[in-house]
Amino acid sequence: MKNLAIIIALSIAFSLQSCAQNKKDNSAPEKVKTAFNEKFPDAKKVEWEMENDSEWEAEFKMKGKEYSANFSTDGEWRETEYEIKESEIPANIRAILDENFTDYEIEDAEIAETPAGISYEMEIEADDEEFEVTIDSEGTLTKKKESEEDDENDED
Repeated sequence: MKNLAIIIALSIAFSLQSCAQNKKDNSAPEKVKTAFNEKFPDAKKVEWEMENDSEWEAEFKMKGKEYSANFSTDGEWRETEYEIKESEIPANIRAILDENFTDYEIEDAEIAETPAGISYEMEIEADDEEFEVTIDSEGTLTKKKESEEDDENDED
């Protein structure tokens, strides 16, 4: 009998927890949801999360791909990102990588769209170093070396 009471209590707690999570996911302001629905009318399986104090992020599926889109709390669209295959990276973007990195391997690639335009964001590995690389539609390259401190600490 005591075990049954514990099982029932745990079941209720898990049910309440999952309800609370769903409520959190759907609590984006109406302005944000309306702006999202206007921009992405074909979106499926939309999940909302508060990115920071002034921004909401929606993760969703559309046209067979996974997307994320960020909106200000006022409903202003800020950014959309979606993964692409390595084969979908345009030749001019690859040429910029070739010019700036030797023997690189692309780990992940995605397209980022903002009001300022489109850019390609890639995680690459070159010469045993990892980089986050962004190349905008104008061909401007920004690179940021990944921190390798964690790997060094693991060897001690």
